[in-house]
Amino acid sequence: MRPQLPNTWRETPLVHLISPLEDFLKRSASQGIVLLIVTGIAVVLANTALGHAYDEFLHTPIGLSIGSFELQKSLMHLINDGLMAIFFLLIGLEIKREILVGELSDLRAALLPIGSAIGGAVVPALIYVAINTQNGNINGWGIPMATDIAFALGVLALLGNRIPGSLKVFVTALAIIDDLIAILVIAIFYSKGINVGALGIGFGILALLVLANIVGIRSLIVYLGLGVLVWFAFLQSGIHATIAGVLVALTIPARGSLDATVLQKRIQSILGRFEGEASQSEEEREASLLALEEILEEAQSPLQRLEHSLRDVSAFIIMPVFAFANAGVVLSPEKLTGDLLPVTIGIVVALVIGKPLGILAASWLMIRSGIASLPGQVTWRQMTGVACLAGIGFTMSLFVASLAFSDAFALDHAKIGILIASVLAGGLGYMFLRRK
Repeated sequence: MRPQLPNTWRETPLVHLISPLEDFLKRSASQGIVLLIVTGIAVVLANTALGHAYDEFLHTPIGLSIGSFELQKSLMHLINDGLMAIFFLLIGLEIKREILVGELSDLRAALLPIGSAIGGAVVPALIYVAINTQNGNINGWGIPMATDIAFALGVLALLGNRIPGSLKVFVTALAIIDDLIAILVIAIFYSKGINVGALGIGFGILALLVLANIVGIRSLIVYLGLGVLVWFAFLQSGIHATIAGVLVALTIPARGSLDATVLQKRIQSILGRFEGEASQSEEEREASLLALEEILEEAQSPLQRLEHSLRDVSAFIIMPVFAFANAGVVLSPEKLTGDLLPVTIGIVVALVIGKPLGILAASWLMIRSGIASLPGQVTWRQMTGVACLAGIGFTMSLFVASLAFSDAFALDHAKIGILIASVLAGGLGYMFLRRK
């Protein structure tokens, strides 16, 4: 049985911060397991007699036609451009929350994960480019820059109480900064053929969303409805459509429609009805409870409500579907030789060696110079372990790979590198962290 906290402890800010983090870690651990299973299924399907059917299914054309307007995409494109936009919307919400009230709201505390994430992005990219300069496949330099937070936190969850909470907070902040860097890389370097008109329309609608926030509109229907139009404009603009999800997220209000004073008065008014509870009918009590529930929901910010609604959808629907569609790769001896082998080697070396090297070097420099300090109760051995776990690129790496390589054979080499690196990085991280 879980011990109960004293009443005075239950109301402390620390509890309010740690409880959501605990829920997040549990969800991430479960998501990691689901992603692992789905990835295994995709690889098995791609390498059996069902491989052709698997590939044909993913390339099934899906279209929308209204009058003379027609939009036609394959199922794979719908997943990567559509479903992933919802995933990026969630990332944008998490980034905004972290900046406003989370680990990144305190500049001093945020410096270490920010600097570590930058080091962990730059060094792998340089290593990949160095290995692939001669063969002309340097376009994949963005692949080893990101961290898969679900797998990284999933490994930490397996270690239980061996890992201090401060280290889990550091890893979460590091992964969020990693995602932000990856988003910027995708927007700047992996967007092609910019359509200025469509892009202008997209930013015009974003300006309306910013205005809606300023004037106090709190309805999620407004933000999501106009957000779909932003996504469509970006889809036509040449900027990858998933970036629309992040930008829309940044416009969503982070405050509820009730201030603390009004909220307190309305709650006290409803609670006052319960003083005469014995004389109340069941219908009256139920009406009071429903009114209390509506007030508490109204007090929540649209950002909180949407993030809460999207977390499980993203963790257990969007990401597994993405993994199923993108992780399937045909494994053959030919892919372990030839001109494209440096792509695989570059990704493996960059993620398994370059990622922890960049994170540790940046961390050491910042701590040594006094700019930042090591998280409480964390050792350098544990920092090495989480730096290795950051080499599990998986989700974002697969996504960037799909943008970097249009050639299917080169993409397969990249996928193999990502899968090998993720296994090695996860194993190394676990080995370092299992001992205190």
